[in-house]
Amino acid sequence: NVTYLLDACQSVGQLPVDVDELGCDILSATGRKYLRGPRGTGFLYVRKGILATLEPPMIDLLAAKWVAPDQYELRPDARRFENWENNYAARLGLGVAIDYALNLGIEVTWQRILELSSSLRQKLSVIDGIKLRDIGSLQGGIVTFTLEGIDATAIKELVGSQAINVSVSNPSSTLLDATRRNLPPVVRASVHYYNDEVEVVRLVDAVRAISAKKE
Repeated sequence: NVTYLLDACQSVGQLPVDVDELGCDILSATGRKYLRGPRGTGFLYVRKGILATLEPPMIDLLAAKWVAPDQYELRPDARRFENWENNYAARLGLGVAIDYALNLGIEVTWQRILELSSSLRQKLSVIDGIKLRDIGSLQGGIVTFTLEGIDATAIKELVGSQAINVSVSNPSSTLLDATRRNLPPVVRASVHYYNDEVEVVRLVDAVRAISAKKE
């Protein structure tokens, strides 16, 4: 009898997601990541069977009806979690991004992401001093790694000078996992279906050059 809330922000738009298969009660997702929608957008799925047990943290005239001076009635649907004030332009942009992803086919783009990320991991793994930090039986498009003796931020800046975009994930952003695995800040390279093998090789060559210089 535990409510199951799943944060799927990194998954929606990257791989097929089925709430029935997952068995979750609530699923949240953002628009700005693999869906490639506007920042500040997202959506929330709530299973109908659990909806009546949940009350939003903030309630306005969209979420509920004011029926008496000291009484209100929540909407019977998931829109009880929405606010009256919202960015209609951004919501339209999110809808376009979702349509675009569905028209391409999530299964098709997911296979492309798997191919590129697998290629990137394989090529990075043979560079001296590189340690891949991804775990799990199924590894997606977010590739994380460290290079012995070189700070992750320095790697980001060095490859950035060659117009290659990566980011740094600090332990504080995934504190439980980072503490359990004693992770330092890691370089994070995210591939998507629109990337190609040439770009993968450019990143690998840049990291290899950094590794060679530290010697």
